[in-house]
Amino acid sequence: MNDKEFAKIIGHTKSVVLQAVQRHLAAQFYEAIDDVVQETYIRAYRSLVAGKFKEKSSLETWLYRIAANEAKRMNKKLLREEQKLQKLSHSMDCNPPEIQYDELSLMPVIEKLPEKYKDVMKLKALGNDETQIAGKLGIPKGTVKSRLSRGKLILYKLLQEEV
Repeated sequence: MNDKEFAKIIGHTKSVVLQAVQRHLAAQFYEAIDDVVQETYIRAYRSLVAGKFKEKSSLETWLYRIAANEAKRMNKKLLREEQKLQKLSHSMDCNPPEIQYDELSLMPVIEKLPEKYKDVMKLKALGNDETQIAGKLGIPKGTVKSRLSRGKLILYKLLQEEV
C-alpha cells in the first residue's frame, strides 16, 4: 500500500470515521476528536500493511469499528486522567500552608505550560470563572474544564520539579 492509495481510502471514508468518533466519544472529551481520528487511521494503516484486513466486511464497516474502539479507548484514558487530577487536586487542597501558592505567584510557572492550557490557567488565576473563560476564549465550557484539569496536573508536575 502506498501513500496515494491510503490517501484515497481516507478521502473515501473520512465521513464514516468522523461519524463513529462523534457517536462514541464522550461529549466532555470532544476536543480530542482529531486525536481519535488520527489514531484510527494509524491503526488502519498498520493493519492494512500487515495484511490484517480480511475483507469479511466493507472497508467502511471495518474503519467504523476501529474508530468506535479508538473513541472508547480515548474515553477511558481521559476519564482516568480526570480521576487522577481529582485525587491530585484533593491532595493539593490538603497541603500545609507553607506549600500553598496564590494564583498570581504561579504566573511564571503558568508561562511554561503549553499554549492551550496557559491561556485558560492565566484567566483562572486572574479570577475568571469557567463561563467567563469560555466566553473570552470562544471555546465550550467543557473544554475549559478539561484544560483547567490538565493544566493543573502539568502545573503540579512543574512545581514538583522546582521544589
